[in-house]
Amino acid sequence: MATGRAHRPATRSRGIPEATVARLPLYLRALTALSERSVPTVSSEELAAAAGVNSAKLRKDFSYLGSYGTRGVGYDVEYLVYQISRELGLTQDWPVVIVGIGNLGAALANYGGFASRGFRVAALIDADPGMAGKPVAGIPVQHTDELEKIIQNDGVSIGVIATPAGAAQQVCDRLVAAGVTSILNFAPTVLNVPEGVDVRKVDLSIELQILAFHEQRKAGEDAAGDAGVVPPVAARKQPHSTGSADQGPDGDVPAVMPA
Repeated sequence: MATGRAHRPATRSRGIPEATVARLPLYLRALTALSERSVPTVSSEELAAAAGVNSAKLRKDFSYLGSYGTRGVGYDVEYLVYQISRELGLTQDWPVVIVGIGNLGAALANYGGFASRGFRVAALIDADPGMAGKPVAGIPVQHTDELEKIIQNDGVSIGVIATPAGAAQQVCDRLVAAGVTSILNFAPTVLNVPEGVDVRKVDLSIELQILAFHEQRKAGEDAAGDAGVVPPVAARKQPHSTGSADQGPDGDVPAVMPA
């Protein structure tokens, strides 16, 4: 089986937009679920709903893959699984190193979905000498002193950083210097990388803050509704004795009901 060093996905050279690339895993997840239920074909509307996008966008995305489906039949599920997997580079073995085996790193190591999606955890790395040799998910943890040798020996091109923020940039620099060209960063910090190195950031606190914003907004709307306040956009125009009904008291500002 080929390793991550043997081949790079051709998405950029074929001109597939990054937004489309970002949606391909969503389609693949939905298709895999259909495949596990032995569903042979799926319409664009059904697949779009399962992936959480609109059907027009899905059809446009699939056109970049050269897949247009069959009118009245839809898309062949198994063929689309293969087609998207191939485009994403998941038909080969991608060795991955996880650096930082705290609670999050250990949880990632124990995640069972890597192998089924084309990824192999080649090594677990931690700076704590007391962790060296301890098995996590059946893999012995190795010290960071071994990082460069592991990357070279296993042909690793994807690194996962799950360290504290203060250590992340140094780990990133070592990964890049050793030949890693793609990094998944869970540390709550922005990494500086040279041209040609791809970084994807996963920050759970940011996602929670965004959800908090929406919760606060919904709570405010509910409170306004309970108080009987009419939002400005729904305000009724008030007639005036002079001038247009669309004018405010000064004749140039639309009148709205007070908040």
